[in-house]
Amino acid sequence: MKLTSKLLTAAALLAASASAMAHPGHTEGGFTSGLLHPMLGLDHLLAMAAIGFWSVRQNKLMKNATPAFVIGGMVGGAALAWGGLSMPGVETGITFSVLVAGILIATLAKLPTAVGGTLVGAFMLFHGFAHGAEMPEGATLAAYLAGFSIATLAITLVGRGLGSLMMKADSRFSRGVGGVLAAAGAYLVAA
Repeated sequence: MKLTSKLLTAAALLAASASAMAHPGHTEGGFTSGLLHPMLGLDHLLAMAAIGFWSVRQNKLMKNATPAFVIGGMVGGAALAWGGLSMPGVETGITFSVLVAGILIATLAKLPTAVGGTLVGAFMLFHGFAHGAEMPEGATLAAYLAGFSIATLAITLVGRGLGSLMMKADSRFSRGVGGVLAAAGAYLVAA
């Protein structure tokens, strides 16, 4: 099966599983809730997929470390929420992550690992805080954390797969995807 077919199949299965389980009674200790949370918010989906897409063009260290930066930021943000700390501008940070990631893709920007990793970690800190703050009452923390970590990695890796496909094509396609993401981010910021 070609990479394109595998990615489309994975995306379809993720979407189908989200719609099949997105009704009451499926919290299962929090795992399903955690799994669905990143997939049901357009801003989360776009940001995580965009970061994966963008990471493909980065240096080898940044490309390989991106999943760790994503999960590290998510878990760190969730821990802040679970610790009862406040984080001002969470929604603004989330929407700006979509806008900035789109700009990075559209400009084919390559960042040093320290800068790129810090940026990705900061973006995911906002997303993780939102996930942590929205954990359903009665959900098991470990199960919820496992669910949203798995979903986050899956979305990021699907984005990376799409980015890999686009690298084989004319760079105008990647720039176009970045432009659309930046426009979506600008819309989310303005909304």
